[in-house]
Amino acid sequence: VAAPHDAEIRKDVQTYYGQVLKKSADLKTNACVTTARPVSKHIQEALQNVHEEVALRYYGCGLVIPEHLENCQILDLGSGGGRDCYVLSQLVGEKGHVTGIDMTKGQVEVAEKYLDYHMEKYGFQASNVTFIHGYIEKLGEAGIKNKSYDIVVSNCVINLVPDKQQVLQEAYRVLKVRRRLYFSDVYTSLELPEEIRTHKVLWGECLGGALYWKELAILAQKIGFCPPRLVTANLITIRNKELERVIGDCRFVSATFRLFKCSKTGPTKRCQVIYNGGITGHEKELMFDANFTFKEGEIVEVDEETAAILKNSRFAQDFLIRPIGEKLPTSGSCSALELKDIITDPFKLAEESDSMKSRCVPAAAGGCCGTKKSC
Repeated sequence: VAAPHDAEIRKDVQTYYGQVLKKSADLKTNACVTTARPVSKHIQEALQNVHEEVALRYYGCGLVIPEHLENCQILDLGSGGGRDCYVLSQLVGEKGHVTGIDMTKGQVEVAEKYLDYHMEKYGFQASNVTFIHGYIEKLGEAGIKNKSYDIVVSNCVINLVPDKQQVLQEAYRVLKVRRRLYFSDVYTSLELPEEIRTHKVLWGECLGGALYWKELAILAQKIGFCPPRLVTANLITIRNKELERVIGDCRFVSATFRLFKCSKTGPTKRCQVIYNGGITGHEKELMFDANFTFKEGEIVEVDEETAAILKNSRFAQDFLIRPIGEKLPTSGSCSALELKDIITDPFKLAEESDSMKSRCVPAAAGGCCGTKKSC
């Protein structure tokens, strides 16, 4: 039996999110409700300002709130009930703008219902959010132009689209040069068998259409992005015996990645860098990805690929970057790049994270582990 036609999958997903699911508690797995990492105070406050109905209809699998948001033009692929859009709209400020696009009309209607509420809550003179009913793999049909956004985000939605390459291609097209796609999604430990790929509930639960994790790097390279940067990962648990039987040996993980649309300026060598602490909400340290956390004023040695991204992206203004051997002015300590494997496998990262959490002894103030999963 052939895999369901794209139009049939779209219809099933629209039904699942428009009629079957009314709130995140209706989900049968934790694929769409994992929290990727602890959040800073200004993001916590922005999350608390979102209207309750919008928050209840949140089906994301990570936190797609990147850095450098002030005055940005942001596009949210698969914006659903609008939670991430409203959080981002507060953080970009009145001079920034957030566009959300979703194929489920009922979700768009819920999001639009609270435009005035959030504008008044934030004290803005006019709303800086627009919602579009359309397909994330057909942004041109929705009137979205080339190189028109600083940041594209997506939260547990790309897996719901059969043609992942087309979604990523469209994201690349609408991004300005030196800008980025920051997205959370579900990935599999192996190529999915047909029984899973044709299972309607598993598609709706973000599992049936999940990408084999190694495919992401292949697609990114084909389209023109720099190699994916893994930020966070959480193992997904299935809370349904029937679905567990169908899934068998397949494992799933929710992971957040950065994909940079870099402007290459020739070969880059390993470098030493110092973070200047200039990013709002990340003044003391910047968690760039699973491999690099930059503390303010500390010298860090980075590999060629990381150096190229820092030099040729919006992060260039936040770092002093010099070739190894050249003296850097600093009063801070020095952290050399150890000869270790760079983590690219989200399953390895999720397992390491779980192992670290299991070794932690919870304290009265919430324990020593900031990362948590909600079910």
